[in-house]
This record gives sequence, C-alpha cells and structure tokens, in this order.
Amino acid sequence: MTEAVPNAASAAVSVSLRIIPREQHTISRKNISAGALRVLYRLNEAGFSAFLVGGAVRDLLLGGRPKDFDVATNATPEDVKRLFRNCRLIGRRFRLAHVVFGNEIVEVATFRGSSDDGSGDRHVVDGRIVRDNVYGTIEEDAVRRDFTVNALYYDIADFSVRDYVGGYEDLQRRELRLIGDPVQRYREDPVRMLRAVRLAAKLDFRIADDARAPFDELGELLLQAPPARLFDESLKMFMAGSGLKSFRALDASGLLADVYPLTARALAIRSGGTFRAMIEQGMANTDARVVEGKPVTPAFLFAILLWGPVRAQVEKEIARGTDMNLAWIRIGHLVMNEQSKHVAIPRRFAIVIQEIWSLQPRFEQTQKKRVFRLLAHPRFRAAYDFLLLRAGEGTEIAAIGERWTRAQGASHDELAAQLNTAAVPVAVAPVAADESGAVATAPKKRPRRRRKRTAATPTSAE
Repeated sequence: MTEAVPNAASAAVSVSLRIIPREQHTISRKNISAGALRVLYRLNEAGFSAFLVGGAVRDLLLGGRPKDFDVATNATPEDVKRLFRNCRLIGRRFRLAHVVFGNEIVEVATFRGSSDDGSGDRHVVDGRIVRDNVYGTIEEDAVRRDFTVNALYYDIADFSVRDYVGGYEDLQRRELRLIGDPVQRYREDPVRMLRAVRLAAKLDFRIADDARAPFDELGELLLQAPPARLFDESLKMFMAGSGLKSFRALDASGLLADVYPLTARALAIRSGGTFRAMIEQGMANTDARVVEGKPVTPAFLFAILLWGPVRAQVEKEIARGTDMNLAWIRIGHLVMNEQSKHVAIPRRFAIVIQEIWSLQPRFEQTQKKRVFRLLAHPRFRAAYDFLLLRAGEGTEIAAIGERWTRAQGASHDELAAQLNTAAVPVAVAPVAADESGAVATAPKKRPRRRRKRTAATPTSAE
C-alpha cells in the first residue's frame, strides 16, 4: 500500500507500510519495562491501538537497552487518563499523558494528525510549530516524526514492527535521514539539527547528505529556539555517555558557533589547541563516569566549555589594573549572561560554575591559613578536578596540581609542617625564589596583627 499523506511539516511524503513479523526482528518483551508493557496491554484490552514507538524501538532493534519507553495510540489523553488512575496530563505545545509507576514514567501520545479541520489546536509562527494538538492516524503520525529510524512502531497486538517511511532499511544502513523536506523540517523546529548531530554521534550513524546540507544556512535559526530547550538538548548531548563524540560532531557540523559562540571563538584562536584538549579530556572523563554509573554534574562540563572565554577576559581585566577577585566575579557574570542568551544554564549550576572558576587562582597561594581554608571549601573537590584538567596549560599548572594532590594525602600536622617550610604549591604569578627553586615566603606583617587588636580599626578582607 502506497499513498501520499499531506503533512503540515513536509510536502507529500510517500508512505509504504512494511510489516516485520516477530520472527524477523530482535525485539523481546523481556527488554521492555514492566510499566510500558502494562500500558500497552491495557490500552489494547480496552480496544485501542497501542504501539511502542520512537527511540525505544530503534535502540531495541540495535541491541540496546532503552531507559525510556514511549507509547503511541489512537486513544486521546483523556481516554488514557480514564484508564489509569496513576496518570497525569501535561504539556501545552504537545498534549501528553504520563503514566507513573514508581520511578518510571511511561509517556503516552495520541497519533498526531497532518491537517487541521479547525477542531484541533495547532499554532504556527514563522514556519515553526509552537503548539500542535491535532490528532490523526498512525500513517499521519509516522510522517510527522523527525527521522525515519524514529518512526518504527512495535505492535503489542501481534509483536510485529511496522515501518511506514523506510526506517527499518535506514537502521540497517546506519543512516540518519529526515522524513520530508529537510529545510522545511528544520524551519519547523531548528533543534532537530542538534538532535541529528547527537543521534549520529550516539548511534555511530551517518547523517544523510540532504539532512546535513542545510546546517550552514539554517544554523542561525537556533537563536530562535528557547534557551531552556537548548539546555535540555545539551544535557542529552554531553551527559549520556557519548559526550566526546557529540562535542566533536557538533564542532565539525559548524553548529557549535550557533549554540556556544564564546567557546567556538576561543577554539578558533591560536592557543585554542590547549583549550580543545581540555574540553575533550573533560568530556572523556564524564563519559567514563556515566559508563561506570558514577554521578556527573552539568556545572563541571559547562565550566570547562566556557573556561577559554572567561580566562582570556579575566587576564585582560587584571592587566588593566582590576583587582583579581573582582575581575573573576565580574567576568564570570558577563560570560554566564552572554551564554544564557543561547543556552539557559539554571542559576543553581551557574553559581557552582563561577565558584569553580574563582577558586582557580587560590590554588596558587601558600599561606597556611588560606591553604587549609581552601581544602575545607565545599567546592574544593570540583575545583581541584578542574585544576588537574588544566595541566596542559603549562608546567606550572601541572606542578600545582601535583602538589595539591600530595597535600590531600598528608595529615593535618604533616601539611602544616610542609607549609611552614614553603613546600606547598608554587605560585604561577612571579614570586621570588632562591637558587634551589624554593619559594621565598614573605615575613609576617606585625602591624597587621596590631591592627586586629584595635577594635576601632576594621580588618581588611582577604
């Protein structure tokens, strides 16, 4: 059966149903979550069509173990709500039903329609779909999806896989191809360009030539995307175990400059090689932690991505005579504000990022009181890990990192004794040193101690 289905998102898309029976594909119900199976079975028993769809089907066919399972059905969100007491309806742009089973949320979407007869709820601004709650058939739903490999449906009624747009063949070829006209699909939702890069990196797929070609022309449309969505997409890109490949693919695609312009400019200068190595090492470390099931935080990765711009501007500020601490605070705010125009980094992460940055010069200090204060700082570990990543900036930074590593392994009394003999981190800034290379520590200033004993004279802030 072949028919042309009119689509608001793409001009006449050829639809040809191919059914892959159970014995010809590798999907097993053992690899589908219990919650998803309960939703599928109950919808089916109630007389509705029910399909596992999207990334879960794609990943199961590739031999993976999906974490999230989405269901597509001809039941409306209100129908789903009536069937499941543990259901809540969400979304304005796309009305969805979330069925909650403990820590698992199964997302249920009604088949999306192509044409609106006025009874639905669709709103388009400058070619972008900003709200879309028009329901239709499974064929219409298939052509409304973004990539062919994401338009595969697993039918709980007979355990077959349904393919309407050639996604099964593209999956076997490991090719990422858009459904419909790429330019029009990207204009509808520019974030699809980032999704193409992310999925290609994650799955080790190639982006089809016609899907890759519009990036140069349409990349600037990402400026119109909600910064909060770009933050969410960045998390999927960099914190799901394929961050290094995603960063390289994003840079190679030319889209890095549209999402992280400050980073792209810093990489383009002559010293950008050191910055690039730092980013890639940070991404590789994060990927390893994800694979090992260890916790990761967006703050650390964003601190790395924006380190080049912030460091360069702080150095200029200090050269102009600005106090070092004030320079870090001022430039940190400026860089975060500028980046937030593109990617909305939540304040709880922005605070941590700026603390990681501002603690870097404090690793250069040698006074015992300040060293112990830094060791007790709540962000010390993150800032220390960041310092180790900076080792490629020069031998001085590498030496500081090594000495702080030793400092953490020493007892309190041992470290205190080392500090008394100036055996702890050497400052990067010019400091007098004797012929053996030991730093000459300045004598304690007695007048300062006398001022502390005078109640009327305020002490200076460190």
